[in-house]
Amino acid sequence: MLLRSVVLRDPRWLLLALNALLATAAGLLLPTALADAVDAVLSGRPTGATVLWLVGLAGVEVVGDAIGVVLAAAITARGTAWLRRRLTARLLDLGHPGRFEAGDAVSRLTGDSAIAGGYAVLLVNLGITVTTACGAVVALALLDWRLAVVFLVSVPPALLLVRSHLKLTAEDVATYQEVSGELSARLLDAVGGLRTIAASGRADQEAARVLRPLPRLAAAGVGMWRTQARMIWRAGLLLPTVELAVLTAAGFGVVAGRLSVGDVLAALGYAGLGLAVVGQATVLTAVQRARASAARIDEVLTATAPDAAEPATAPAGSVELRGVSVPDALHEVDLVVPPGTFLAVVGRSGAGKSALAAVLGGLTAPASGEVLRGGSVGYAFERPALLGATVADAVGYGTSADRERVVAACRAAQVHDVVVRLPDGYDTPVADTPLSGGEAQRLGLARAVVRDPGVLVLDDATASLDTVTESTVEDALASALPGRTRVVVTHRAATARRADLVVWLEDGRVRAVAPHRALWDDADYRAVFG
Repeated sequence: MLLRSVVLRDPRWLLLALNALLATAAGLLLPTALADAVDAVLSGRPTGATVLWLVGLAGVEVVGDAIGVVLAAAITARGTAWLRRRLTARLLDLGHPGRFEAGDAVSRLTGDSAIAGGYAVLLVNLGITVTTACGAVVALALLDWRLAVVFLVSVPPALLLVRSHLKLTAEDVATYQEVSGELSARLLDAVGGLRTIAASGRADQEAARVLRPLPRLAAAGVGMWRTQARMIWRAGLLLPTVELAVLTAAGFGVVAGRLSVGDVLAALGYAGLGLAVVGQATVLTAVQRARASAARIDEVLTATAPDAAEPATAPAGSVELRGVSVPDALHEVDLVVPPGTFLAVVGRSGAGKSALAAVLGGLTAPASGEVLRGGSVGYAFERPALLGATVADAVGYGTSADRERVVAACRAAQVHDVVVRLPDGYDTPVADTPLSGGEAQRLGLARAVVRDPGVLVLDDATASLDTVTESTVEDALASALPGRTRVVVTHRAATARRADLVVWLEDGRVRAVAPHRALWDDADYRAVFG
């Protein structure tokens, strides 16, 4: 069980529990110390020792609470970090395309991990609350067994109240966590397409799409708060009722001479401590949220990873697809890319170009069919994510390339002149590097080149370059990687014209494979380029 692992992996919860027990012991002794002080004052015999004992117990409780806050924060942070590391590693293992939407994955990494990471602290808090309640019952029995009997009558309704709260919140909490992830996924998609949304004038429609799950979220949230409010007002009735019953019993004890006035105050204090668990509605709700969050995290950790088997071998630099299908993208694709070929992939939007590039580059495992690939693959994207502390790190990311290789790759991608003009050149932090779309794309190209791949796949990786710059970059890549196979997804007829072969995709199927000039006479082919 995931939550069990969260608790057991960090033994500092034992320190938290020990500290809480000391503070609880002081808290349990406090009502008796207060009773002794009151009795001493009423009898006209107050002593310094009595006052010091009272102050000392209060001090231990305050210091213990402060230490508990620090320990709880540290345990929660460590548990959260551990869950996020496991979750991140598993999401990367699951490959591309991800089984979980980006926004939903972010929600699990941030919100769910933080909630589940604090489970050990919640358990300690609940355990201490139960211990306090048991200690309060014992203290009442030591004062007068009749007080304990009166108090114990309230235990069954208190337990029923707690059980009802946990049962009623379980479904609402799970729904709330699930819909929160769905909202995050939709919002992240919308943020990524802000320019497109603004240009198409569909802001209102997109806002409506993003917020469509909001009523379900609101219903789950209202359900949680209603259940919590119901418990709070019921606890608010139960506590004074029990206190009144204990006070009445204590009054009879005073009349009978068994109890003093101070004992009555102590009895009231212990009655409140005994029912503390009923007042922990927020903690009980947090426990349910932690369980729901752990279930969402476990869903990722137990997800089946795609087949990681290496593709069948092929001659160096060649790629061959045999009956390859990708759900909703490619259907029974057969394709042979000979070594050293400059291959252009064209087609209308939604034809399956990026899916084909992902299969050729090994980013997506086909649902059926076979991929034969010879040699390593370098991959460049339309919107590259530049990872690393500096520009040099971003270009050499995932390799052991030295500065000389990084510079050579940037020269090949025609971005060296841009980098050297930066404040610190190749050592400029990526976060402080103002880059245009075309410059970022060329850094992404350099990152692919530095791997010295046998097959270079460019998924619209030159879309932000003008045609002249694109042609210059292609010539430089051909010089830097002579004889290498290049696969370029493009929307430009000029790029297709320079390619050795063109793969024309239509509705996820290969309509034709031929040189550009042989296809240009087809009106449907010309229409692909607008």
